[in-house]
Amino acid sequence: MESDLQLLPPQSPLPTTTDQKPQPRHPKRFIKNQIPSSITDDPSLNAAIALLPSNYNFEIHKSVWRIRSTGAKRVALQFPEGLLMYSLVISDIITAFTDVDRCFVLGDVTYGACCVDDLSAAALDADLLIHYGHSCLVPVDNTVIPCLYVFVDIKIDVDRLTDTVKLNFGSSIVVKQIVLAGTIQFATAIRAAKPELERLGFRVLIPQSKPLSAGEVLGCTAPVVPMSRLEDEGEVVLIFVADGRFHLEAFMIANPRIKAFRYDPYIGSLFLEEYDHKGMKECRKNAILKAKQAKNWGIVLGTLGRQGNPRILDRLEKKMSAKGLSWTIILMSELSPARIALFGDSVDAWIQIACPRLSIDWGDAFIKPLLTPFEAEIALGDLPGWWEKKTVIKDSSVCSNGVDCCRKGEDCCGNNGNGLEENVVDYPMDYYSQDGGEWNSCYSKKPTRPSLRNNGLK
Repeated sequence: MESDLQLLPPQSPLPTTTDQKPQPRHPKRFIKNQIPSSITDDPSLNAAIALLPSNYNFEIHKSVWRIRSTGAKRVALQFPEGLLMYSLVISDIITAFTDVDRCFVLGDVTYGACCVDDLSAAALDADLLIHYGHSCLVPVDNTVIPCLYVFVDIKIDVDRLTDTVKLNFGSSIVVKQIVLAGTIQFATAIRAAKPELERLGFRVLIPQSKPLSAGEVLGCTAPVVPMSRLEDEGEVVLIFVADGRFHLEAFMIANPRIKAFRYDPYIGSLFLEEYDHKGMKECRKNAILKAKQAKNWGIVLGTLGRQGNPRILDRLEKKMSAKGLSWTIILMSELSPARIALFGDSVDAWIQIACPRLSIDWGDAFIKPLLTPFEAEIALGDLPGWWEKKTVIKDSSVCSNGVDCCRKGEDCCGNNGNGLEENVVDYPMDYYSQDGGEWNSCYSKKPTRPSLRNNGLK
């Protein structure tokens, strides 16, 4: 039997001179996994899909194709509470139009993308998990079984959104710059609104904090908008598309100098939103200062989905050991003041590796300090507190280089034209950001090696 291998003629060695120009880098090629028309045009399947809300995209065709193409037999479905009402219909559709033996619905609480419960699905011997309503925060190559994320894109009236913005800001001579963001369900609408708002004369920026999608904000992760990215003229406002303010608050914490408006797509109204930055930071400062005196620590590793990251736990344990501190590890699915109080005075301070908003929003309700990993770094002396350092803010809204920087005179900033010096205001909301600190829980940290561009190569 002849071999299929063919010997190639020897090639001349590559030149070793240093003056050779580097070859241009080409983008990677991706082949689209086309859903066959036998699925997309199946009248029975489409009739079943019509039972679901027409403006909610549950990507049923994609799910059916994924199950059929992989031969999955035991499929687990996971929904946030707001979508559980559709879970049984979707389960019935999947059971009817695929060859699965069992289709499970995971009923435990799901707060966000951090709660993807591949571990429970694996315990049920599932060979595929479909997670609805959140983005791919935990990469699919990090889950213990194959996972399919369905964002559940929600169609809204984009014209009404742009008309509402025009009605409120169209005649303004001050507001000419808009930052657009929202939750993942409205990412498509946000992208569609951008060119329409630009036609109305606004300058529009859709920020991104990778690995999140452009414009997407989580309750613990929000992009920081550098003021240098915006123009020098006009006030900057945020238009945040969401029906609640939990995710919006993360953006407001990360960008305290941007005035925030929330657009509710279900009622078509715009609301001015505010946040007590001073009160929040004072509360967290007091908790950190109190924790600095702690001798016995408790570290809570969240077990709700993937909230708890063992990498952060390992990092904290090494710091505790180096400082000669005593600590105990507690596994807990959901934290509450009542449950933490059961430990009494045996623990002086707590660090929770679960959701930073538990500490930010509910910290005062706990009888002992409950710190985030970021706050723990300050309490352990590895980072200075935001109240301990000064910053010179140099951007479009304040003076940075004398008389020409903002056209208001040599001392417009009150600091001799050198920029506005004030306490650091940014409390990091970067819990899953690639650019976040070492304390964060990102599964896909940006590589630390310098890029080719930084080396002068193109």
